[in-house]
Amino acid sequence: MLAAVIERPGAVTVRQVPVPQAGGLALVRVGVAGICGTDRKLAAGAFPVAVPRVLGHEMTGWVELSGPGGAVPAGTPVVVNPAAFCGLCRECRRDLPQLCGRGGLLGRDLDGCFAEYVAVPETLLHPLPAEVTADQAALIQVLSTCVHAQSGLAVSPDCSAVVIGLGVSGLLHLQLLRARGVRAIVGVTRAAWKHDLALACGASLVVAPDEAAAAVAQVTGGHGADIAIESAGTAATLAQAIRLAGPGATVLAFGAVRTADGLPAYEGYLNELTIRWPRASRPRDFDTAIRLCAERRLDLAPLVTGRFPLPEVARALAASADPEQLKVVLDVAAP
Repeated sequence: MLAAVIERPGAVTVRQVPVPQAGGLALVRVGVAGICGTDRKLAAGAFPVAVPRVLGHEMTGWVELSGPGGAVPAGTPVVVNPAAFCGLCRECRRDLPQLCGRGGLLGRDLDGCFAEYVAVPETLLHPLPAEVTADQAALIQVLSTCVHAQSGLAVSPDCSAVVIGLGVSGLLHLQLLRARGVRAIVGVTRAAWKHDLALACGASLVVAPDEAAAAVAQVTGGHGADIAIESAGTAATLAQAIRLAGPGATVLAFGAVRTADGLPAYEGYLNELTIRWPRASRPRDFDTAIRLCAERRLDLAPLVTGRFPLPEVARALAASADPEQLKVVLDVAAP
């Protein structure tokens, strides 16, 4: 089969490799694979990985050979949870499979989905109903992480929210907040071209970062946002989220901020803020994401802005780093 393989740090080649042996796993034929920043960092050698390694972790496809339990029959369209978990450790038994120390991520710890086939435990398979389109399905893995992040938020129609950073995840957060009934939502972005798309995704107001404080004050009557979601992944935007949050608010640190010196901790103390640092998603978050798409409560298709065939993975990785793109996908196989 054809696969995109990390041969050494900074070197990804597309070449023929053996079809993975199912051997207690389900074999899935890959349809569409999404590209994210983690893939770029793995390909560039920024994250350590044992080589050779097939890249990729966001995917949908069809079951080619069902797993030993036969839970998902051959031919079933599925989205694959890329975070393998053991189901037996302390974290798994505490309903935290996304934190399983014995697990791993496709494309980093296990061979991934930038290939014609991938073998995974059948516990990672989530069947897709006919109501979910191919473009929606391509974003369900990302959506599941946003669902997980918001699952701990107390939301009501009279809440106010601000979302900082309107990439794919930020735009999905806007849609989820709107679907949950939040009416006052400020979107914050440096990209003027995202203005109309953000409004369509649910923002009631879209502003540049230097206008955010005034905009949040405007829509909240000066109280500050009840929910502040940081989705850009920088210490500066996390600090901004803390400053825009009102008394008793929740700050969702969704972007992967590796270090965060200089945060306005005293402002967080004065407002008695709750700061949540969600990671990945659980199986039930996938099920919720699929249901929301099937019920047409979200519109994911406009967020797919670039498509490439598998042999052009180098071009696809480069395109995904372009700030004018949102989600770039690889079209691996047709139904």
